[in-house]
Amino acid sequence: MLMHVADSMGFTINTFTHILEGYKVADKMAQHGAGGSSFSDWWAYKFEVKDAIPYNGAVLHGQGIVTAFNSDDAEMARRLNQEAAKAVKYGGVSEEEALKFVTLNPAKLLRIDHRVGSIAVGKDADIVLWDDHPLSIYARAEQTYVDGTKYYDIDGDKAKREWMRSERARLVQAMKLASKGGGTPPSERMHFHYHCDTLSDENR
Repeated sequence: MLMHVADSMGFTINTFTHILEGYKVADKMAQHGAGGSSFSDWWAYKFEVKDAIPYNGAVLHGQGIVTAFNSDDAEMARRLNQEAAKAVKYGGVSEEEALKFVTLNPAKLLRIDHRVGSIAVGKDADIVLWDDHPLSIYARAEQTYVDGTKYYDIDGDKAKREWMRSERARLVQAMKLASKGGGTPPSERMHFHYHCDTLSDENR
């Protein structure tokens, strides 16, 4: 009905989000020119998606619709590469096209694909380097770059974990000594990073 209204008023629906039952109107969406952002394989968890199927993304894609997989869950959002892999399992979408469900296609739906979504000269460098196939559940992120800046490095993460282990041991030992009256209460060794918008220091 919304697409009928849009057609009569001369505008196009850009994206239907959470459209788990989009396969029912995929042909109409393709004709209208709308995109679809769906969950990968969530179904029957509430009444409005009682007819949802895991093949939904593949059906939308098969109709030529720009299809993306999204998530409302912060933890699952960290593993959207695995969500994309489900389009290969359910519907036989090619690995390259499935990966686009969580990279280029969302950028297209947001109209920012000229900046992000794929690796190309002139685009912002938002890149993850994996140690295995990016659709594999065994793949680990080795490095992450956002706007060309490295935000995560697996070797650096190991070093930070080691620092946290030693710092935890120091604090526990200090608490044990303090409880026996043999030392001062422990304090954490904080590392401060000052920026141009810093308004105070650690002593205030």
